[in-house]
Amino acid sequence: MKKLTITLLACTMMCGGSLLPAAAQKKAEQTDMKYRRSSIYSLLINHSDQTFGEEIRNAFMEMPVPDKYNDHELSVKVVELSSKLKGAGSSDENEQVTQFLEKNQIASRLVAKWFNRDIFTGQCDMELIKERGLYNATKFDEILAERSVRSQALMMDAGEDLIGNTFVLVNDIRYIDKEKTAKVVGGLFRVLGALTGYDDLGNSVGSMVESIKGFRVKINTFLYRLEWNEETANLFYKEQYAAAPDVTKWQNFNNARGTYKLKYCQKVESSGNQTSFMGINEEAKDIMVRKACQRALDENIVDLQTKVPEFRTKSPIVTTEPITAYVGMKEGVTEQSVFEVLEEIVDENGKHTYKSVATLKPEPGKIWDNRYMAVEEGAPNANLGATTFKKVSGKDIFPGMLIREK
Repeated sequence: MKKLTITLLACTMMCGGSLLPAAAQKKAEQTDMKYRRSSIYSLLINHSDQTFGEEIRNAFMEMPVPDKYNDHELSVKVVELSSKLKGAGSSDENEQVTQFLEKNQIASRLVAKWFNRDIFTGQCDMELIKERGLYNATKFDEILAERSVRSQALMMDAGEDLIGNTFVLVNDIRYIDKEKTAKVVGGLFRVLGALTGYDDLGNSVGSMVESIKGFRVKINTFLYRLEWNEETANLFYKEQYAAAPDVTKWQNFNNARGTYKLKYCQKVESSGNQTSFMGINEEAKDIMVRKACQRALDENIVDLQTKVPEFRTKSPIVTTEPITAYVGMKEGVTEQSVFEVLEEIVDENGKHTYKSVATLKPEPGKIWDNRYMAVEEGAPNANLGATTFKKVSGKDIFPGMLIREK
């Protein structure tokens, strides 16, 4: 069977014969690195009655989809609840969350978005699948028109590696009040200063403790995955996919909405208690809220990737001398992390597979701190721009090969 090995090359952007500024060039390179990603839809369960409920909502609305995933967002981003989620403290599936997803037919809405389905006519297309699957558009259409074994293999590939890797994150964010504790500690420093005769020092330290009391949130994140198997796919393509307006297929899809399901995967919790607020004015509550929420949510995503292998992301190698990639502390990279290098292979039927060809480890002291606002807080390695790796074993490595943490 004939196979083709794919190597994606990072492009150096040129403008008017001169190099772009470093920051703009790096951003352009990140944008131009094309590879298959899983897709994600992220929801907030907001508690409007809690302190900072509105600020948490606004912060969540500003958070972009993590760049290692495709944006598969729907119109609803925030769900308001006045009561605490029952069982949010355990790793078990939460009935309230699952029932909300089922009642609002989220699974069928995710499927409809994959095929750009018109809600009025039922008309669908394959443009998003071609784009995210990195298929040659002309070749893709030719194979589909054959209605052959090749076309079935192509659809199966899209289902397994694209549609079947659609995830839903439901985030329950709650504010944790640390202000009272900070004031108590600050007061103790003042008393200690008075007792020892160092009033000025006691007052200074006490004020500092209160001023960087911080803002903490606890986030419970529930992960679901769209169920897309051969039976579901065959039924959709045969009875519900309409290349042109079709009343019967429009009705078939509407009648089948309840048959599309999301499978519960895992739940994790983060308090973001390691978040530093140095350099942020304590009056800038919106910035503190955004930073606390973003850091805690990023921690949850990393935690979920360790517990759910299918949720793990891939990243392209940018350079090979030295070996670098756009991953870092935000993705949970540490000196103990081990990555496999994946060579992407496409067979004659268009099916994509990944072959592990080498092993990498981060170079000590060269792990990029790409966490939210790391630069603003003056974190070490925040300006590296990428993480540097050393090869532990395996064959030659080329730019564009993908890496995935083991």
